[in-house]
Amino acid sequence: MSATIDLLKIAQEEQTGDLFKLLDTIYKRSATRPPGYPDAIIWEGGNFKGDVKPVAHAFTDMFALNGTIMALDVLGLPFLGVPMMAQFRHDTKLVSLEWFGKLDYTALKWSTAGDFMVNEGGKKVVVAGKSANAPLRTAAGVYCNVRPYGGITNIRFMPGLPYSQDKKRFRVEPDTGIIHSEMNTPGIRMAYAARLFLKMVHETGHIGRVATKPTQAQEDAVNAGIVRWLLQGTKFKLKRRYTVDAYEEHKANVDAIVALLPKDFKAGMENWGGDIYEHISDTNFGIMLHDMISQTPAIVYSTDLDGDRLTDLMADAADVLRAWGQKVIDRAGAKADMGQLWKDMGFTMTNGKDMTSVMYRIHGAPIYEQTLGSADAMLLRLLDGDETVGGTKQPYDPRIHFVLINEAYKAANPGNTKLAAWLDAQLATFDKLYSGKRPRYVDGYQQLKAAIKPWGSA
Repeated sequence: MSATIDLLKIAQEEQTGDLFKLLDTIYKRSATRPPGYPDAIIWEGGNFKGDVKPVAHAFTDMFALNGTIMALDVLGLPFLGVPMMAQFRHDTKLVSLEWFGKLDYTALKWSTAGDFMVNEGGKKVVVAGKSANAPLRTAAGVYCNVRPYGGITNIRFMPGLPYSQDKKRFRVEPDTGIIHSEMNTPGIRMAYAARLFLKMVHETGHIGRVATKPTQAQEDAVNAGIVRWLLQGTKFKLKRRYTVDAYEEHKANVDAIVALLPKDFKAGMENWGGDIYEHISDTNFGIMLHDMISQTPAIVYSTDLDGDRLTDLMADAADVLRAWGQKVIDRAGAKADMGQLWKDMGFTMTNGKDMTSVMYRIHGAPIYEQTLGSADAMLLRLLDGDETVGGTKQPYDPRIHFVLINEAYKAANPGNTKLAAWLDAQLATFDKLYSGKRPRYVDGYQQLKAAIKPWGSA
């Protein structure tokens, strides 16, 4: 077994010490820099021998940081690490988001708590940029995220939320209480998101569902108009349509966006085809449940806010459906377990924790992202020396790190069958070690180090 990293020391330094100094003793500073940022701090590690293209990893906080370092050490894959810890982001006015967003590598980014507290002048304040998602998307040129789960794929256009990120533009009228805010909606990115939706419908043969409200919100109307403009001259069939043609209704606004697109933006689309259904966003919540239950593969194109709600439903519905199914089984007096039936019937959704999210950007490779909702409290328990709280809690499960690494490195190295097979074999090894009683975090790390031969090692 190769030398191990002191993961507890990293966690301790993160809380009360000099984490940067410690990480500089583990990794070397990379010569790689994002364009325009010669002073960027980028670490590198793993085995850079061979033809494996590295993945850029965000080094954030708590288990998002610790679990990433652990998994990368076990696997030995080449990587670039970008410091995006909350305190560092805050102190440097989010500059590392630009470094991360401008690196032209497939990337893996973790979202941690949006209310993370940092030190500022001796007092605790909420970290600038909160979870860093919104400013990173702006910096990286993200135009959508894609979330596939159990036959349903949600393509969520972003950024396009109806709120202001500029405090100077945000106000409440004192006499009426009416809130005024700024709409930060890049129309060019909207067009890229709509085109990706149609491309995926064409390539998969799945039903395409457009979830917008063209008669209510101006942003949604323009979005729907762009979809209609893109459909012109293609082989798509509009199986269900809005009463109003959103392109004709908002032609001036759509054409103003179209004029800014590359001249070959629709090149090749004349050969794309598939079935497209237009629905208002609210209707899609119910339709998506029907698609999930009937196992009808569907791709849903949604706006930013509605996409967030649709994704939550995708994550939560499986547990609800299984619980309802078990109630019916018990009422009927049958001796069956709904969890097993669920698998036997071909359903693959679990509880949403294994749902991947991929952000696409206009320039540069996609960014894989994941949220660790309770990882902060878990790491604090580990530091307190009572990881399981007297046996009442499970130790941290680092599987999602290995799953996302598996997907990101395959995406960064298409056609590398040797790497793909190796990645799958290591995930199988992980599952074998964690299939029974889950080991404590550090114990599991040591077992993985003993069982997995790092990539590129002799």
